[in-house]
Amino acid sequence: MRILIAPDKFAGTMSAGEAADAAAAGWLRARPGDTVETLPLADGGPGFVDVLARAKPAARRRTVDVYDPIGRPIQADYLQDGDTAYIESAAACGLHLLAPNERDPRRTTTYGVGLLIAHAVENGARRVVIGLGGSSTNDAGAGMLTALGCVFRDEFDRPIPYGGFGLPAAHNIEWHPRTRGAEFIAATDVDSPLLGPHGASRVFGPQKGADPARVEQLELAVAHFAQAVEARTGRTGTANLPGAGAAGGLGFALFLLGGTRASGARLTCGAVGLDARIAAADLVITGEGSFDSQSLRGKLAAEVAKGAAAHGRPCLVLAGRSDLASHPDLAGVYSVTDLLGSAEEAMARPVEGLSALAERVAKEWQE
Repeated sequence: MRILIAPDKFAGTMSAGEAADAAAAGWLRARPGDTVETLPLADGGPGFVDVLARAKPAARRRTVDVYDPIGRPIQADYLQDGDTAYIESAAACGLHLLAPNERDPRRTTTYGVGLLIAHAVENGARRVVIGLGGSSTNDAGAGMLTALGCVFRDEFDRPIPYGGFGLPAAHNIEWHPRTRGAEFIAATDVDSPLLGPHGASRVFGPQKGADPARVEQLELAVAHFAQAVEARTGRTGTANLPGAGAAGGLGFALFLLGGTRASGARLTCGAVGLDARIAAADLVITGEGSFDSQSLRGKLAAEVAKGAAAHGRPCLVLAGRSDLASHPDLAGVYSVTDLLGSAEEAMARPVEGLSALAERVAKEWQE
């Protein structure tokens, strides 16, 4: 059989490449006669630039001196392919850049993302695709906008602090983003608005270190900032757009700049030629850390499964954990947690667990 293994990252434990290799090794232990192709994928979060770089060998990686979410100097890469730049926002504001005790969306900033964008447009990018996902921030993109030349001052004409808790102080706004007329595309599979029960603060704030009281404080802070900036720019209603809540409101800021939203999973799958690779396979395997109802709302595993179904190929999901036992586009859903007996064991031994799961599924699989 010809097997295509095309997973997303397993957040917090494995990159997409590591997951693909682990699954391939397990499968081949059980079925050494099969031909296995690995195709790591990304939906806009960590790994986005690496996946596109493999698919676009002529594109140029650029390395930029930026700042991490709490202001430490770091270097981050983006990809330039002609006049299009591909930026992974998590490279500058990702949760993975912080130790657990440093995670605090009250003070984390997207300023470093703005520096990446500024570098891209100053080096000829006319179209900038920003992958949104895996962020540690909840600043509604204020840091990014500041790096691009906007100024947010308080009632005493002082620059507001970085981070989500600085947002209520925004009273005087100088709106002159230096973007050289570039087109912006927010690559995300999060369709959340900026505010409300499905918005940036209440859905994603807890994942970034905010307790319930701080979540509500962040919600009020972001609401004030959104109202002030929408009034200044004349872009009323931007906060309600699907995807405005992505990456702690970074989607909102990109939409204020005239940006549009595209499916990160679909964009990546198109760039790597997933359709043709599925057509050449007998069986498709995808996976991610947590396969749940959110996965079915256009995320990468669902996109792979849909492509497999279109070609009449069976598709399996191997996940770290799963709340879904089945799906019409899937021939099976399996989890490392079920195999090892607990989520703690699955997190502690991700590579070993995924490899063992793939081996077991391969032994059971009937062509």
